[in-house]
Amino acid sequence: MPTSPLTGGCACGAIRYECTGELLVAVNCHCRDCQRESGSAYAPILGVAKAGFQVTKGTPRHYDTTSESGHIARRKFCGDCGSRLFGEPGSAPSMITLRAASLDDPTVYRPTLDIFTECAQPWDYMSPQLSKTPRMPPRG
Repeated sequence: MPTSPLTGGCACGAIRYECTGELLVAVNCHCRDCQRESGSAYAPILGVAKAGFQVTKGTPRHYDTTSESGHIARRKFCGDCGSRLFGEPGSAPSMITLRAASLDDPTVYRPTLDIFTECAQPWDYMSPQLSKTPRMPPRG
């Protein structure tokens, strides 16, 4: 996966972020929480190290959901325009999960895995080239 720096932000420009370091993961998450957040079939997510991430402008708002693991997932968005930006998964506290469309250059997003496919909607088309897992893959 490409390395950084990566920059991004919301549609109205009130919130900006940047991250340095290697991308850890690129997945399409089909869980119901991500479907609701994205208003679509899945959320395209890039995982980056929290240590190399910072908000450089503005203060995002957030809402919390309880994930399947029982951990809190904090979802950050712009309080002005509503753009979904990134998440702080309680199950992986050293990672930030960027929403691919919030990147200034979303072409760096190259998914390798569809996760939570057991929750995928029947009208969703998933690329046959990507690996699939019905739930969250075990971390090793």
